[in-house]
Amino acid sequence: MTVTDDHLYLQVAIGIEKMIADDVLKIGDKLPSVRMLSEEYGISMGTAFQAYYHLEGKGLIEARPKSGYYVRFNHRRFPEMPKQFRPEPVSHDVSVNEMINSIFFDSTSDDVINFAMAIPDSSLLPVAKLNKSVIHSLRNEKDSCITYEQTQGNIELREQIAKLSFNWGGKVKPADVIVTGGCLEAITICLKAITKPGDTVAVECPTYFGIYQAVENLGLKVVEVTTCSTDGIDLDCLQKVISSCDIKACIVVPNFNNPLGSCMPEENKRRLVDLITRHNIPLIEDDIYGELYFGKSRPKTCKYFDKKGLVMHCSSLSKSLCPGYRIGWAIPGKFTYQVKQVKRMLNICSPTLTQAAVAHFLKNGRYEYHLKTLRKALHTQCLRYMQAIIEYFPADTKISRPHGGFVLWLELNKKINAFKLRTEAMNYKISVVPGRVFSANCNYSNFIRISFGKRWSEDVDYGLMMLGRLIKKMM
Repeated sequence: MTVTDDHLYLQVAIGIEKMIADDVLKIGDKLPSVRMLSEEYGISMGTAFQAYYHLEGKGLIEARPKSGYYVRFNHRRFPEMPKQFRPEPVSHDVSVNEMINSIFFDSTSDDVINFAMAIPDSSLLPVAKLNKSVIHSLRNEKDSCITYEQTQGNIELREQIAKLSFNWGGKVKPADVIVTGGCLEAITICLKAITKPGDTVAVECPTYFGIYQAVENLGLKVVEVTTCSTDGIDLDCLQKVISSCDIKACIVVPNFNNPLGSCMPEENKRRLVDLITRHNIPLIEDDIYGELYFGKSRPKTCKYFDKKGLVMHCSSLSKSLCPGYRIGWAIPGKFTYQVKQVKRMLNICSPTLTQAAVAHFLKNGRYEYHLKTLRKALHTQCLRYMQAIIEYFPADTKISRPHGGFVLWLELNKKINAFKLRTEAMNYKISVVPGRVFSANCNYSNFIRISFGKRWSEDVDYGLMMLGRLIKKMM
């Protein structure tokens, strides 16, 4: 048979991957030789090698010296999913800062095998092109970028962010965008613009610990809402919370929730927007992982379904392009004026140089091409990490199934105290995040989050092997 496409090897690899997933090809089965594969698909020997290299990179097949290629792994080997908790729908205070500070104080050293930080490996980022954009901005921008930028942000950058919204079907104008110092600042200033101390907000459980920090620091209370590890926030549970509590805002991570990796189906997003619209409750949407999907298309946002301007869309480039540049944004809908005022009072404006540089890169740096490469790398790393965890960790370990993003959510044996595990692992220079920081109410004491943003290497393999040994020792 003949395949016609620019990426022949990918089509061939996808076909073989499907046969492995469907158990047509079983673990241990020998694959056709490169020559046979070339003849069967009507492709060159080089393309056949590429297809096998691609599958080998994902850990699905392995090359055996003087023997050929064999099936190594099948998705059916995946263990159970972690269980979900049902928190009590009661408004309560938050206290997570102390726990988080203790975790991240010693997680940034260069000699640590870091599974804690959910950022991409710098080797996966277009550093040289970004450097060129910085130099271009220093040479060509007014006053070499040394003066204040507009509070709302660099106009060229806002134009590029508006264009990025096309990816999820948005119709955004530059005037709708407010540039921030990362996504968490966007969430925080949106919260501050629509709440006052003592108010109650609804959040997912579990969810990104930075959201709890923002809520706590603003003197707000939370009601935690059950979140499914595949479909996101439980809308029936949210409806009950709204009916029983005076909710001033909702915060969700609909696309590849951190730490679950869940992605809300489009119909659920539509229902969520309908629900908050009926009750006139602002919805703060954290879409920081939206572009890092493993499937064929980018998932839509809640903002896409918003007709009344109640969805306050927040995102950034910290996970996909330049973590240290701290470029994020809010698209606050009907609350744009209030958010802009908070931004001005908070820090006047975001840094001028990085805004100009990123605007130049987005216009000239082939960002979409970079994203395609990054998505492929992250998907491969996700599979390799999962395979290592299955191999090294106890058999009763449960693992999430993310279809995008950076993180795996693991449920360990009930005997395991994740904080003690983290302390013991740091003795071996291995850093993980205990599950307790992802909720203010549920315990998650035997859960951990592992980031697969670090490129697969011998160090990564060693780190996961040691974690597995430590867990077995603690049991």
